[in-house]
Amino acid sequence: MFDFNERFLNAISKQTTRIQTLIIGRLLVIFLLLVANWVWHSGTLKLSFDNFPQGLFLVFLISVGLTIVYFFVLRLSKSFNWQIRIQFFLDALLITWLVWRTGDLTSPYITLYIVLISVSSIFLRAQETLLTAAGCVLLFTSLSILTMTSVINSPNSAFDPSKSIQIIAFHVVAFLVVGMLASRLSDRHASGEQLKKTAKTLADLQLLHERIIESIRSGLITTDLDGTIYTFNTAASEITGYRADEMLGKPISALLGDMEAAIALSIETTETGEQQPRFEADLMTPEGFVVRVGYGISPLFSEENEATGLIVTFQDLTEIRSMEENVRRKDRLAAVGRVAAGLAHEIRNPLGAMRGAIQVLESTTQLNKTQNGLMEIILRESDRLNSIITNFLTYARPRVSNFSEIDVCEAIRDTFTLLQHSPDIKEHHKLETELPDHPVMINADPTQLKQIFWNLARNSIQAMRDGGTFSIRLLESQLNRVKIVFADTGCGMSPQQVEQLFEPFSNSTTGGTGLGLSIVYQIIRDHHGTINVRSMEGEGTLITVELPVDKRNQNVSIEKVIDEIGEKPLPLESFLHVKNK
Repeated sequence: MFDFNERFLNAISKQTTRIQTLIIGRLLVIFLLLVANWVWHSGTLKLSFDNFPQGLFLVFLISVGLTIVYFFVLRLSKSFNWQIRIQFFLDALLITWLVWRTGDLTSPYITLYIVLISVSSIFLRAQETLLTAAGCVLLFTSLSILTMTSVINSPNSAFDPSKSIQIIAFHVVAFLVVGMLASRLSDRHASGEQLKKTAKTLADLQLLHERIIESIRSGLITTDLDGTIYTFNTAASEITGYRADEMLGKPISALLGDMEAAIALSIETTETGEQQPRFEADLMTPEGFVVRVGYGISPLFSEENEATGLIVTFQDLTEIRSMEENVRRKDRLAAVGRVAAGLAHEIRNPLGAMRGAIQVLESTTQLNKTQNGLMEIILRESDRLNSIITNFLTYARPRVSNFSEIDVCEAIRDTFTLLQHSPDIKEHHKLETELPDHPVMINADPTQLKQIFWNLARNSIQAMRDGGTFSIRLLESQLNRVKIVFADTGCGMSPQQVEQLFEPFSNSTTGGTGLGLSIVYQIIRDHHGTINVRSMEGEGTLITVELPVDKRNQNVSIEKVIDEIGEKPLPLESFLHVKNK
């Protein structure tokens, strides 16, 4: 609305300036004619009032008076077209009066008619310019006929009628020819103005379309019929990681892969009027991340209803698919947890009886060396089974967390101290820490927090059997959260292993049961944190754990959100990000 008002005021200001130029220009021309006529009649630059042109001076005075009236009317009225028409009409009358006073057919000021017609083409339309020329012809012809028939007095002696008719005819033809040329000029001027307005309107529409496209939060790509990209909006850049200037002119298949079947199906559904199908694809970002996108394809038609290209809209489904996977993982873990208690006890009780019986046999029976080794294997494996069951019970029925203020830096240092004295550490292992100089306090369970650090650190060390570097960094974010980054240069993991990393009894790169990382995941979930895993086979793994500074404040904010939206939000553990590099 503001833009429209501003344009309207600018248009009025421009029109007002044009009329002011016409008014001042008219007065300046008459003044120059007055001075030139005075010099002409004086015959020298030394002017004398004896040769002062009285008739032209009267026209000048009338013009000064009309100029004042014109400016006054211009301030009161915005009917610009009528003001211009009236001014030109009065100009034609003044020119006719001046011609009559200066010799009618022999007047040197007859040329002013041509000037008037030419100037009118700048301010009037083509038809109005022709009417101005016809009006000048009518006034000049009427004046000539009236003077020839002595209806009004003429300052010149009478002309021969045939000569007078020739002069009149010559001027009439001149006026009409100039009028026709001026009308063409007016037509071209109007066409030019219309073209400027059309070009500006087209530019405004193009800018509006660009703003609409850029404001769409879904990725939007337009291509020609060959699949060459020529539009790539901001959301598309944010989702894919590629800049628009990098993608323009490239085939869309380089981004979303082979789309021939999807394009054919979309065109077919468009022709039959059915709902457009949706497709999914994986694309690789410049950083090497795999992003899951869902996209739809629509044909792009011209004004003649001819297919000129394709419109591809897409959204990032990585978060959604990650949430869905987390829900499925929680369902599987919940099922495992329900079975765990009964199953663990059913195994643990006979296992304890077996271990006790073997210990009695070992103490009461004389065994040879081979039998002794077998007894030790049975006892060692029974202890290993008991350890697995204990971890399983810990995972299935975790103890109640005891939250308190704890220095994360101190917890990391304690973990590092234990790690340095661990038998898993060899000479070719290098350990690094990057911690702030000041304490970083959070509200967490100290024991469970150290368990997170120990399990992640131990897994990283076991992934570097041939040596490497393991580092822990602590970063403070501006969102009232802390970020702990675990990095190793070990063997890395495949995408399938990353997907199953936090599931119990999953395939582990370290050869363990996978219960340790399942417990880590559950502890981080209970602390309302997130864990992000990036790994590539042969290059190592980067694990990022984010924890809130104060869990209690987070619980309050969650309750506040529940009160505001009136429904329970998604659990925070559903925001666990698992990405493959």
